[in-house]
Amino acid sequence: MRKPIYLTAGALSLVLGFAGIFLPLLPTTPFVLLAAFCFARGNPAWEARLLAHPRFGPSIRAWRERGAIPAQGKRLAVLMMLVSALGGWFLLPPGWHMVPAGFCAVVGAWVLTRPSA
Repeated sequence: MRKPIYLTAGALSLVLGFAGIFLPLLPTTPFVLLAAFCFARGNPAWEARLLAHPRFGPSIRAWRERGAIPAQGKRLAVLMMLVSALGGWFLLPPGWHMVPAGFCAVVGAWVLTRPSA
């Protein structure tokens, strides 16, 4: 019963991850990691194909084995969060501009504390 749900969630995550390659504000890696998680439960053959992929496989294995994020991915993630927080700072009303800034600060700190792949 749950396999179709995991398979659908994995496919949707993979599509969003693929779109993130071309859309700078949409992250690729978290969606690919989520797809691997879902495929492991919904279709292990698709998980194996994702792990064997030359672009995504090493990142997924590094995350699973050591919780590691590639250094370039860390830099890009923090940069995009900074751009988003600055956008919120100028576009949101006073008081609300602190919400994205605080969220990005917490998530950015967490990303930077992960081991580098």
